[in-house]
Amino acid sequence: MTYPPPPGGWQDPAGAGPHSTPPADPYAPPDPYAVAKSPYAPPGYPSPGSDPYAVPVGYPPPYPGYVPPSRTNTLAIVALVLSLVGFTSCITAPIGAIMGHVARKQIRETGEQGEGMAKAAIIVGWILTGLLVALIIFYIVMIVIAVNSGSSSSY
Repeated sequence: MTYPPPPGGWQDPAGAGPHSTPPADPYAPPDPYAVAKSPYAPPGYPSPGSDPYAVPVGYPPPYPGYVPPSRTNTLAIVALVLSLVGFTSCITAPIGAIMGHVARKQIRETGEQGEGMAKAAIIVGWILTGLLVALIIFYIVMIVIAVNSGSSSSY
């Protein structure tokens, strides 16, 4: 009479179960088709006839812990350059700030590097744009004052 296997996947340590493999016969003749291991193979290298693509025993796997470097967002680089060029040209500063906002959105979606460059482009771009607007307002006020003071004088 055979008993059903016990619950929980427990196996009989003696190997006497309906799903166990029989123990190897120590007196059986060797398999004539088995590939013999070469006792002269250098340590760490596979012996002749074994899998040539297997990782050699005793060596670490290739490139352990290797993570390819992530790319820097190109739009963040361009935005920072345009914002900094805004010191001399003044017109590229707001363009760099707007491109910095777009670069930050792309970085959040793709996980690329360059968050700091995009943020710097936004800050520098909007500060220079604010200074440009203040300078234009100052020039307009000075021109209005000059025109009004010139027309009020009489000969």
